[in-house]
Amino acid sequence: MVRGLAESGAAVAVLGRSSERADTLATELRRSGADAEALVADVLDEAQLVLARDAALERWGRIDVLVNAAGGNDPAATVEEGLFFELSAAAFRDVVALNLDGTLLPVRVFGEAMCAEPFPEGGRSIVNFSSMAARRAMTRVVGYGVAKAAVENLTRWLAVELGRATGGRLRVNAVAPGFFLGAQNRSLLVHPDGSPTVRGEAVLDRTPAGRFGEPGEVSDAVVWLAGPAASFVTGAVIPVDGGFDAFSGI
Repeated sequence: MVRGLAESGAAVAVLGRSSERADTLATELRRSGADAEALVADVLDEAQLVLARDAALERWGRIDVLVNAAGGNDPAATVEEGLFFELSAAAFRDVVALNLDGTLLPVRVFGEAMCAEPFPEGGRSIVNFSSMAARRAMTRVVGYGVAKAAVENLTRWLAVELGRATGGRLRVNAVAPGFFLGAQNRSLLVHPDGSPTVRGEAVLDRTPAGRFGEPGEVSDAVVWLAGPAASFVTGAVIPVDGGFDAFSGI
């Protein structure tokens, strides 16, 4: 997503907990001619977010786009079949905090600066991240699903609140990816040889496109929502799921 935004001409701040990873990506982008900076912050630490915001404002003078892509699940909050009553309440709260508070706090911190005049042509944009787990009950990931459902409601609420406060010049939307292979879920969906696991087969059976998604397919949706082509789109949750959400399974 960072590469997609940079290729579209945006100056990008790569924000995350790992300074090494952020620096590596920012350096790669600068070598390709992009205007990029690494910022270090934990999305659950408001003080760190304020420092990152102030650094971005000092560098560029304004913030036009915020992409809230931090999130994920915790193995301790993953529920095996029939073991719901053994779910750790602390692990459940941690997953909800990471995904929900990890979206709310950056909006509180960066969004305040994004409400400031003057606005660029086409306005400004916040893009949150939901999931297919927000829309349908999905085995094992109860805390993650609850949190992402809350993110969708928060997205709609913010679209109304911030849209009214800025005369429609600050839009808030979300992307709801289907199944993509990443570090957190790869072993759940595919074997080391790349063939699908039982869970992976179930996902593919319910995905009309018949495959897992590619990273660029999410990136393109984010770039669209971030830019002026989506200037009349707000309060929307855009599925990028190969038809998973449209299919009943029968």
